[in-house]
This record gives sequence, C-alpha cells and structure tokens, in this order.
Amino acid sequence: MTASTPVPEGPASTSKRQQRFNEGTGRLAAILLSPTLLVLAVVVLFPIISALKESLFQSGQRLDENGFIVKGSTFVGLDNYLDIFRGETGDRFWNAFYNTTFFTVVCVVLETVLGVAMALIMHKAFKGRGLVRASILVPWAIPTVISALLWKWIFQADGIANTLLGSQVLWSTEGWQSKLSVVIADTWKTAPFIGLLVLAGLQTIPAEVYEAAKVDGANAWRTFTRITLPLVKPALLVAVLFRILDTLRIFDLPFVLVGQHKNSVETLSMLAYDEASNVRFGPAAAYATLLFLYVAVVAYLFVKILGADVIGEARAKKPGGGRRKKNGGAGAAAATAAVGVSAASGSGRSI
Repeated sequence: MTASTPVPEGPASTSKRQQRFNEGTGRLAAILLSPTLLVLAVVVLFPIISALKESLFQSGQRLDENGFIVKGSTFVGLDNYLDIFRGETGDRFWNAFYNTTFFTVVCVVLETVLGVAMALIMHKAFKGRGLVRASILVPWAIPTVISALLWKWIFQADGIANTLLGSQVLWSTEGWQSKLSVVIADTWKTAPFIGLLVLAGLQTIPAEVYEAAKVDGANAWRTFTRITLPLVKPALLVAVLFRILDTLRIFDLPFVLVGQHKNSVETLSMLAYDEASNVRFGPAAAYATLLFLYVAVVAYLFVKILGADVIGEARAKKPGGGRRKKNGGAGAAAATAAVGVSAASGSGRSI
C-alpha cells in the first residue's frame, strides 16, 4: 500500500478560510463594541434627537389668536429657527456668531504657536526639564471656572493687570478689552494642551534623523520645517481639531470672566443658555442645533481640507497598514523627511 500524499490547498480554499476568519472577527468585534455603542446612543444620539424635537415646539405661556392664555408645548415647525434671523434677535445671533468665530480663530492660532513652542522646549534635554514640564502643564490642569475666577481677579479694577499697565482698564465692560481678556485667559489655559500632544509626536521622531540632517548642513529652521513639522503633523492636526471644536462651544470662560448679556463676548452657547434659563426651551434647542451644525461643518471641512487622519483611515487604506513592519512607520516617514532636507540643503550627500 502506498501512503497517500496530501493535496496542497489551492487559492480558493485559502480565500474561503480567510473569509470565514474575517466574518468571525467582525462578529466578535461587533459584540465587544455593542456596550460602547449603546452608551454613545444614550448619551449622544438621544440628546441630539431630543433637541431636534424640542426645537420644533414652543413651551410656556402665550396668547392665542383669541387672546386666551395657552400653556404647555405647541408645535411651531421651523418658526424657532426663522425667528433667530429676524429683527433684534437676528442682530444678537449674528453678533454671537461673530464672537464665537473670532474667539475660535484667534485663540486657536495663538494656542498653536505657543503650544508648538512649549513642546519644543519640553522636548529639549536640559537640567530641570521635569520641573519645566510640570509648570507648563499646570494651567491646563486647572478647571476652567477656577481659571476664569483667577483671571477675573487679575483683571479687576485694582488688579495686577492694571497695576502692571499703570492704567485703569475696565476689563469686564463692553469693548475690545473684554474680548482681549477672554483671549488671554483661554490661551493661557489651553496652549499647554496642544503642547502636550505635540510633545508626544516629537518623542516618536528618531534622533538619527536629526543627526543626519545636521551632517548634511541643514540649519535649525530647515530642520524644523522639513523634519519636525511634517512628522509631527498628525498629532498637531488632531490637537488643533480638538481645540477648534472646544472653542466653538466656549461658554464658561466668558460667562464667569466677563459676565452674561455682554455683546462683546456673548457666544452661541451663551445664547442657548440664556433662552433655556428663561424657560424658552424651543428657541434654546434651536440655538443648540445650529451650533451643533456649525461645529459639524467646521470639523468636516477641517478634516477634508487639511487631511487630518483622526481615525487612522489613511493607514488602514495602505497595503499592510494593520501590520507593523520592522523599521516602523515613524522611521520610514522620518527617513523620507530627512531625504527632503538633504535635497533642499544642496549638500550633495545622501542619508
């Protein structure tokens, strides 16, 4: 009797086995993620749907066409949204929209510049680096309300700010000074957040890349623009995106630092709060819905235009993106950037 030789498996059987494995893995992943998705549906999806529903109603007391008092909620359709853009309410809305956009642009730009500078300082090896890192991160660890109270004490009439300036600036009144106080306080508090995320990105860059760029004669500015910025871009874009979304919803800092009903610092979140505190839940929900749409559009445009890889989609699309290669993705990217520095420096050497 002759022993039967095993028949090698063909591509079809391998493909079927791989398909069965993928199906099982996907089912297991769905089961493991279901509790998280359920929690997100309860704390995120349900409030959004409730706000959309509430924005179509008008609650409280009002007079009907016959002059009788009507209590409870009444379906008004899109009237709450249309009323936002009419008359004095429209002027107030566009003022709040401008303030929200102004704070977002100015604060995020300043925080990005200062955050990158902080990260570069914290990344350097020097004596007392741990103390410097701790001191830089302290403002970010302080709660926003406490930070607002601290700066309110600094900006009061007889506070430290006026003492240093040698003048009597009324920081909590209408005008440019109230805007400036919010920008200073917000930048002081949240620039370390960007610095922390950028620092994490800096620590993934191999030191050999900087050594090779130094050998090729690249100066500090060219090294920063050709190596540091490209390699730290993913972490930087995520940090900036988080700060944009957070600043668009800014509420507690100007509310505590300057106060409500101040045209100079009133934001969309403050408008929604003011309507809700006066038991006008329908208009408040309409303001909140418009703010939600504004934040969603800005986030989508930011990801599309700047290409922020927030969920790792770009890595997933690459062949073998889910596998770790021997040299690692950071090393390959660093080598590419270093080659760019070498070519730009014109030294003629290869790294």
